[in-house]
Amino acid sequence: MDYGTLRGIITIVVMVTFIGIFAWAYSSSRKKQFDDAANLVFSDEEQSPVANNSGEPK
Repeated sequence: MDYGTLRGIITIVVMVTFIGIFAWAYSSSRKKQFDDAANLVFSDEEQSPVANNSGEPK
């Protein structure tokens, strides 16, 4: 096996790996998990103070 053949095999392996990761990331079964992960940033927001009847914050 010469150097050119080895480079060709490595190229094919990397291309198949890339296509596999692409298919995994964009599969519809992962959409819910990725949406939940994207919204984690917003789940730790502080609640705004609620005003009582006099208009002052609690």
